[in-house]
Amino acid sequence: MSSKRSAGSALTGACLAMLCLLGLPAASVDKTKLVLTGSSTVAPLAAEIGKRFEKQNPGVQVDVQSGGSSRGISDARQGLADIGMISRDLKGDEHDLQSFPIAFDGVCMIVHKSNPIQTLSKDQIVAMYTGRITNWSAVGGADRKISVVNKAEGRSTLELFLHHTGLTNRQIKAQVVIGDNEQGIKTVLGNPGAIAYVSIGSAEFSAEQGLSLKLLPMNGVAATTANVKDRRFPLTRVLNLVTKNQPSGLSKRFIDFARSDAVHDLVKDQYFVPLSATK
Repeated sequence: MSSKRSAGSALTGACLAMLCLLGLPAASVDKTKLVLTGSSTVAPLAAEIGKRFEKQNPGVQVDVQSGGSSRGISDARQGLADIGMISRDLKGDEHDLQSFPIAFDGVCMIVHKSNPIQTLSKDQIVAMYTGRITNWSAVGGADRKISVVNKAEGRSTLELFLHHTGLTNRQIKAQVVIGDNEQGIKTVLGNPGAIAYVSIGSAEFSAEQGLSLKLLPMNGVAATTANVKDRRFPLTRVLNLVTKNQPSGLSKRFIDFARSDAVHDLVKDQYFVPLSATK
């Protein structure tokens, strides 16, 4: 019996070593740990949900890493994460994955609070992002150079912006390329001539904290979470958790928890809209 146990232990150790070499997360073999990767919009919310989940499940660890929705899709598919995070719906070629909405959000244009501009048309935004308008004076603002801030490839916010404007990423003439929402907000705060597009939730939170940020309306609709809740804001999106297969065990428990009323306060604290609020 002892020799069988020794052989079993050796086999288990070899399997663990192989998984590490393959870059698979500890969660693949350790069911007390969950690894989530992907959208930088979803990550802060998932981290807060994870903390509460850990408190209610002693001994469980929830590891949340950002990197963009494309990473969330890729890692979930390859088994590098138990759960992927994406701030959009699944695309046509991604329906091999399972998706689970946890909240709603919107994407809006932001400028520095000192910028006198109150609204921009889609045509004006397109002209700015393609380099046809390079000075704010051309749209009724101050005589100041426009600094275009764009999202990096792999970010679902970029994909949503491109779909709305009808542009391709190659057409955009950006002075700054950023990753997450916080980078976009910090760039605008540090440059009165900058324009960017970010999560309404993140921008609204920053503005209400007294930071010098202005959220621009779209099609005459104010960029607020209230208008996201009513599905009135033109650029509204769903925030999803995704898995390679139908979730079970710890993954299922976490996803069920993340979709429950037990985390609605966390969703609202992150300036997103809970699922039930849109029904």
